[in-house]
Amino acid sequence: MAAAAAKKLGILVALLALLVGPSAGLLGIGISIGSGTDCTVFVGWPLPVILRSLICGLLGQPYTPPIWRDEPTGAGLSVGYYNNPRNTDAYCPGAETAVRNAVEKAIYQQGRGIGAGLIRLFFHDAFVRGCDASVLLRTTALAGTNTEMEGPPNKDSLRGFDVIDAAKEATKAACGNRVSCADILAFAARDASDILSGGNIRYPVPAGRYDGRESFAKETGQLPGPDSSLQELQMMFAAQGLSTADMVTLSGAHSIGQARCLFFTGRLAAMDSDYARRLNTACNGTGSPNNRVDQDPVSATVLDNQYYKNIDKFVLFGSDAVLVSSPETKQQVDVNKANLTSRWESDFAAAMVKMGNIGVKTALVPSETEIREVCWRVNA
Repeated sequence: MAAAAAKKLGILVALLALLVGPSAGLLGIGISIGSGTDCTVFVGWPLPVILRSLICGLLGQPYTPPIWRDEPTGAGLSVGYYNNPRNTDAYCPGAETAVRNAVEKAIYQQGRGIGAGLIRLFFHDAFVRGCDASVLLRTTALAGTNTEMEGPPNKDSLRGFDVIDAAKEATKAACGNRVSCADILAFAARDASDILSGGNIRYPVPAGRYDGRESFAKETGQLPGPDSSLQELQMMFAAQGLSTADMVTLSGAHSIGQARCLFFTGRLAAMDSDYARRLNTACNGTGSPNNRVDQDPVSATVLDNQYYKNIDKFVLFGSDAVLVSSPETKQQVDVNKANLTSRWESDFAAAMVKMGNIGVKTALVPSETEIREVCWRVNA
C-alpha cells in the first residue's frame, strides 16, 4: 500500500512540474498529510486552490483552506501598554527601550540585513495564527518539532530569532516576565523599520498581546510566496483581513534584505537583460540555489520606495512584478513611486500597525495563551 501511494505521489509531482512551470523544479514540491482532517500542499507556495484540492483529493485527504479573518481592529491593545501603572501585572516602563537597544545592537553587530529579517519575521508570524509569536516556537505539545519554523516558506530562511531572545532577556532584567514575545516581535519590527528607513518610518505600536502555545508547519501554506499571482496575493491578504492597498504597501518591504537564488532564477528572462546576467553570475546559473542577492539593486540597505521604481524590470519575484498587472495596483505603484509628501512611508507605518493587529490574543486563557519565559518554547 505504501509503495502504491509513493508511486501515485511521484506521478503527481511530475504532473505538477509541468502544470506550474519552471519554478516548481527550483522551489521543490512538498506535501504534508495530516491525520485524516487536512492536507497541505506547497509548490513554491502558494499553489492555486483548484490544484491543491485536486492533489489532496487524489491522495484521499480533504484540502483545508486558509482561515479567513475579519479586518483586524486591535481590540484589547493599547499604545503605551507597558507604561501604564494601572496595568499592574504588565507594568514595565523600560520595555520598549530594552527592545530598541537590542535591535540597535544587532544591526550594529550583524549589519542592516538583520533588521530586514526582523520585519520579515513579524510578517511571517502575523499570517499564521495571528500575532502570537507562534513563529518563534521550536516545539509544542501537538506539533512536536514540526512547528512553523519547519514550514517550507520558513525553513532555513527566517532570521532574527537571536535578537528576539536578547530583547526578551533584556525586558526580564528590567521588570521580570511581563512582556510577551508577541509584543517584543512587534516592537522589534517597528524599530527595525525606523532604523532602516533613516527615521522616515516611525509609528507607535499598540501592545497587550499574549503568546500562543501552538505552532504547526502545515499552516505556513497561508503565507504568500515568490511565484504568487496577483489573484493569489489578494486572496491571501484578504484572508487576513488586509486590503489590496495594504498588500501593495507592505510589498515595499522588499526594498531591503536579500533573497535566495532558488526563488527567482526561473524568471530571469523577464528582467532587464544586464541585471539578469549579473544575477545569473551570482547564482551560478541554477547551480547555487542558496546563494543570496540583494532584493533592491539600487539602495540595498535602505527601507524606501525604490522598490516601486524597480518593479518593471528590476524586482526578483514574480509576486512583485504582478503588482503592475492590473490598473488598481499599478496606480498605487505609480503613486508610491512618486512618493509625494512621503505617502508610502506613512502608509507603510499604518499597514504595519494593522498587520500587527491580526488575530491578537489579549486575554490569559489556561493552556492557550501565556507570557513565555523563553520565546522559543512554551512554559512548563
